[in-house]
Amino acid sequence: MRLSIIILIIIIINMIGGEYKGNHGLPGVKGQKGSKGENCENGTKGEKGDMGELGLPGVDGENGEKGEKGDIGEKGEKGDIGPKGEKGVKGDIGVEGGHGEDGKKGEKGEPGIRGDKGDQGPIGLMGPPGVKGSLGFKGIRGAPGKKGSRGSAFSVGLSKPFPPPNLPIKFDKILYNKQEHYNPLTGKFNCSIAGAYVFSYHMTIRGRPARISIVCQNKKMIRSRETLYGQEIDQASFLTILKLNAGDQVWLEVTRDWNGVYVSAEDDSIFSGFLLYPDEIFDTLFDKDDIILK
Repeated sequence: MRLSIIILIIIIINMIGGEYKGNHGLPGVKGQKGSKGENCENGTKGEKGDMGELGLPGVDGENGEKGEKGDIGEKGEKGDIGPKGEKGVKGDIGVEGGHGEDGKKGEKGEPGIRGDKGDQGPIGLMGPPGVKGSLGFKGIRGAPGKKGSRGSAFSVGLSKPFPPPNLPIKFDKILYNKQEHYNPLTGKFNCSIAGAYVFSYHMTIRGRPARISIVCQNKKMIRSRETLYGQEIDQASFLTILKLNAGDQVWLEVTRDWNGVYVSAEDDSIFSGFLLYPDEIFDTLFDKDDIILK
């Protein structure tokens, strides 16, 4: 309070003295903070002051309530592969798995130790024939063979044209009949040696058709025909093999209205046959006592 009075006196002296103004004195000591004034009801609101300095952070508040589940976000991009982790502890043995696929064929191993000799296996199949060897030495002459069978052959011709139908054709022109197994009176061949026989005919056909049959034991074994009319001339031929037993008979026949078999001084009709091989040929070539079946 005293300091304020002193300052007031100095101000008044300066105002009275006028020209006698002295030098500025030293600043006075800062006064004490005055007491708070009374509130002014009619005071005007002052302008907003500048923002003060940032204060210290406050104490953390309590956790709020759990919010609702948000929508699923978009799938993010695949991240980089992370670093290899450390080796984990060995786990317990798991349940036995199913049979896996066969693995790739491994490399050939080294030869093993040679085993003991096994039992002899069964006899295998016969292999292919080998290369023909060189000619061997001449062997010792063998024992005389069995006597062969007699042959059997004939060849006969027709002397008259158009033989009667449904009867044996009587070929009465003998060309060969050394064994006399063909009978020109009956027109039949009589088998005396069982075996396989070859029979053939070569006929001249004229003026009418011909149906020719080879008959064995009253059974027509072979049938053939030649269709011809007028005065034309043609040829008909046939050959076959028949299996005969001793006592069988073979002949040729023509049927009714189909008997155009013809002969003349210039044309022949021939019937022939011979033994191809007898049934006993195997007994002749091989002795049964020498054959061993395994």
